[in-house]
Amino acid sequence: MVTPEDFGSHETAWCPGCGNFQLLEGVKNGLAAAGIAPREVLFVSGIGQAAKAPHYLDVNVFDGLHGRALPAATGAKLADPRLEVIVESGDGCCYGEGGNHFLAAIRRNIGITMIVHDNQIYGLTKGQASPTSAEGLVTKAQPGGVTSERFDPLSIAIAMHANFVARSFSGMPDHLARVVAEAVRHPGFALVDVLQPCVSFNRINTFAWYKKRVYELGGDHDPSDREAAAARAREWGDRIPVGVFFRGDRAPFEQRVPVLRDGPLVGREHDTAALARIMDGFR
Repeated sequence: MVTPEDFGSHETAWCPGCGNFQLLEGVKNGLAAAGIAPREVLFVSGIGQAAKAPHYLDVNVFDGLHGRALPAATGAKLADPRLEVIVESGDGCCYGEGGNHFLAAIRRNIGITMIVHDNQIYGLTKGQASPTSAEGLVTKAQPGGVTSERFDPLSIAIAMHANFVARSFSGMPDHLARVVAEAVRHPGFALVDVLQPCVSFNRINTFAWYKKRVYELGGDHDPSDREAAAARAREWGDRIPVGVFFRGDRAPFEQRVPVLRDGPLVGREHDTAALARIMDGFR
């Protein structure tokens, strides 16, 4: 039986009160609930305070460049589809520098779970606006306020037919664990956007701010209805829904790649004759 304690306990470099702490525990509890052992999972992250989260887990970890976690994770998943691959990083890393990779992963429907620490700010680099920062937010880098409209990751993911789209809140640890467990079990690309307050650089979207607004999607929401999911995803402001917005049934990319029909690439013998023919083709 897998337990949260199997994923270890380590000293962190986060600020006291950071929402990352609850998120870290939610991920441990979610993986344990899904019955996934530490040796069966690979975490891939980018750069930032959120990207440090896998460092505090006793699992396989690969750190990519800023915004480039998804390409590395895609390669790992294609090399060995048996591996549970999870990308975990911040909203700036995933939706800013990694925005194009985010769109490509949804289009492919690669079997990866992407957990995004969405604190609506760049934390590691001292508080400039991120793609999910609210229009008008004043920071040291944007003293006149953010002039761009907020990026809406859930609406984008639903519009592009992502196979699993969910949101949770780090202040709801049990809910977060349930969503993570369901996301990793669902085939294809799964997005879990987690509202996670930054206590140092975002003094607007605090725990108290979210607690007044966040509510759980109820039984009246049908996650197989994409139009209804899109409508709920657009709800943002005085009330913010969390839960599973959409579940799709597209076949994962790794099941549609011909070269993987004979099994994982990992462990196969190298065909040196075929490689020589390919190299000769470039002469």
